[in-house]
Amino acid sequence: MITALDHLVLVTPAIEPAIAAYTALLGRAPSWALSEDGAAKARFDVGNTALELMAPDGGGPMAARLRAVLDEGGERLTSLCFRVEDATAVHRRLERRGLDPEAVVESRAPDPVTGAMLDLRRTRANGHGVKLFFLEETPRTGSLPMPGPAAMTGLDHVVVTTPDPERAAALYGARLGLDMALDRTNPQWGSRLMFFRCGDLIIEVMHNLKTGLGTGPDQLWGLSWRSDDVAATRARLSAAGLDVSELRTGRKPGTKVFSVRNGTCNVPTLVLGKEAP
Repeated sequence: MITALDHLVLVTPAIEPAIAAYTALLGRAPSWALSEDGAAKARFDVGNTALELMAPDGGGPMAARLRAVLDEGGERLTSLCFRVEDATAVHRRLERRGLDPEAVVESRAPDPVTGAMLDLRRTRANGHGVKLFFLEETPRTGSLPMPGPAAMTGLDHVVVTTPDPERAAALYGARLGLDMALDRTNPQWGSRLMFFRCGDLIIEVMHNLKTGLGTGPDQLWGLSWRSDDVAATRARLSAAGLDVSELRTGRKPGTKVFSVRNGTCNVPTLVLGKEAP
């Protein structure tokens, strides 16, 4: 049903500062940026997925919806957009599994990079507070901006927090059909962690053991980016004025990680790479 994570959506109050922040963080320019129908948008393609920034622009229904999102919860990640082979088949499957998807919408628009016409079919559902989109799209062609030195090479995992881990496991595993690679409770970490494979990245679902079970919404929380040279990436970000932690041993064997404490548009951010031999 799901073949990959096509992109994530980050809603931000103003597009230009967000573009500047993620150009510096990811070490690459956006693939495209445009403004239409009350929304300013920019997309960063990063190896195995993409990050789409959205900000209100002027008036209209879309601008009003984006401002309402910001008023409700501030600048944050809001949506997981999955790539699928057949949106109609996915819609039927989501209906059978009780997710009450919206009707499939079809559209045709030029690719912002190449100008070639793209056919898009999509449906959406609510993932207990996380917006879930399912996209069937004409494959994109054409070149993208080249990354700079010590750039991020892809997304390793996206973190979803949940007050109800069994509900989340049923959603991402049984209903969406993602493969659960790990389910581990560690009192030392104070959390239960569940890892679901999506293409070559991981959707990590985290439950805080100290807060106990609840019925509130899940939340898209943080991102962990991959680097081929994690020490060089840390040096690049530090030189650019970002507040970065020291390198430390990652929980994944054979890795080094560091945290980025600012310049992420309010998204908790980790950078991960292989430990030097």
